[in-house]
Amino acid sequence: MYEREQQHDVDIENYLPHRSPMLMVNKIIAISPVHVLCSFLIDEDNIFVNCGTLQEIGLIENMAQTCSAIVGQTFYEEHYNPILDKRIIGFISAIKELSVFNLPQVSETILTDSTLTSKFDSDDFIICTMFVQAKHNQVLLASAEINLFLKKQ
Repeated sequence: MYEREQQHDVDIENYLPHRSPMLMVNKIIAISPVHVLCSFLIDEDNIFVNCGTLQEIGLIENMAQTCSAIVGQTFYEEHYNPILDKRIIGFISAIKELSVFNLPQVSETILTDSTLTSKFDSDDFIICTMFVQAKHNQVLLASAEINLFLKKQ
């Protein structure tokens, strides 16, 4: 476990502006300023499911949202309203070294683990790099290095 890591189930909507159908993470299992572990149950109605399989883009979006929770934890809280409260906008600025090994099936739960490897924080924006892995039953599904750009409002 990482220093100052909280270990409990947290609703991801407290940390991200994403909502259904684009929400690709269900719970934060553990989180600290440099690490996060999230879970995601793949539902048959997921917009990125085709023929019972979560497609690559859905897996990548899950990984990106997991990464976003690390920096998002300082901007979002329990009473966040995405329509009224515009604290930050963010997007993926780069995906490096993406490897997809397996695709998960409907009704499977994936665990996605991300670690902050670098962060530049200015008055107006944040640029960060994270290493992320998605697994199902300890089997590696995908890994990547993701860069996020977040602009403060």
